[in-house]
Amino acid sequence: MKIRLIPALLLLTGCSLAADRGGEASKAGYVDEAPLPQGWPKPGPYGEVAEKQLPAYRAAFTTGKGETRAFWTLFGHIQKNDIPMTAPVEMAMDEEDGGLEQSSMAFLYQNTDVGATGPDGDKVEVRDVPAARVLSYAWQGPDSEANIATARKQLEAALAARKLEPGAFRLLGYNGPGTPRDQKTWELQAVLERSP
Repeated sequence: MKIRLIPALLLLTGCSLAADRGGEASKAGYVDEAPLPQGWPKPGPYGEVAEKQLPAYRAAFTTGKGETRAFWTLFGHIQKNDIPMTAPVEMAMDEEDGGLEQSSMAFLYQNTDVGATGPDGDKVEVRDVPAARVLSYAWQGPDSEANIATARKQLEAALAARKLEPGAFRLLGYNGPGTPRDQKTWELQAVLERSP
């Protein structure tokens, strides 16, 4: 994968916005650094495909090319608007050269009552995203090309077995640089359908 996600997650730990959970982690091994949006399920199970129903949410999106630029664009937006940081950070993934590459980034809001929808300058748009059914594959470790390819292969096998086509792929990153690489949590999701 050409784009590395580590700089994009600086906000979770590097800016003192991560919540201290006293070292507690769920049974799945999730290192909880920042609050999840309202109603958002914890990541996992690890190493297998799971179907999930995700709630509607509000998020700030940017299509800025390059992960570092996208991160700082969104960081400026939430600072200016006094929007608290949550986890995960969402990256839309598009097919490119046989692999998946980031095409946009989003910072999720706490709930749909925080902030307001619409454009914020030329590079950020806040919008409400409908609830969705997804297939998800979670892992702990780096967001390497190999790990993303493994997750995609598992999702594609599950989609084929269920005779389903994904609407889109997205990668969710739950941890910042303060978490060791082998403990970072990622989820690759195939979005199946969205509620109206």
